[in-house]
Amino acid sequence: MFSQTVEYALRATVHLADCAPEARTTEQIARVTQVPAPYLAKVLQGLKRAGIVRSQRGIGGGITLAKRPEELTILEVVSAVDPIRRIRTCPLGLASHGEHLCPLHRRLDNALASVEEAFQKTTLAEVLADPNPSIPLCDFPGARGGPRVATEVETS
Repeated sequence: MFSQTVEYALRATVHLADCAPEARTTEQIARVTQVPAPYLAKVLQGLKRAGIVRSQRGIGGGITLAKRPEELTILEVVSAVDPIRRIRTCPLGLASHGEHLCPLHRRLDNALASVEEAFQKTTLAEVLADPNPSIPLCDFPGARGGPRVATEVETS
């Protein structure tokens, strides 16, 4: 139902929310989210144009969220890269239907409206705070609550 671009944008923004307010490089985000770096760079550009993320070049730079995780909704992220396409007129172009959707297309649009509403009501902070034992993006080293990889200092 959702494009790979939406999936990648959500992975990246959830990771940035988890690290907020610290900046991350594209390479760091790509590694943690398991998104190919070149594709991620394009996704991040779309998020930047939409005002979802900021980027700072140079030493100490990187990518951060433009809003606090408590203020950024899933719908904002989705809309920035691949907006939900509601059904406003008959997709078949039937003149007899026009803006009066048939029962099938009305139900499909109602489902899209429900998804849109749920995404509008859910912030990235809520996703991260969910008590579910499966933490988003979690089998990567150093993830909050996930498996850790011992560092050289710890193993000495």
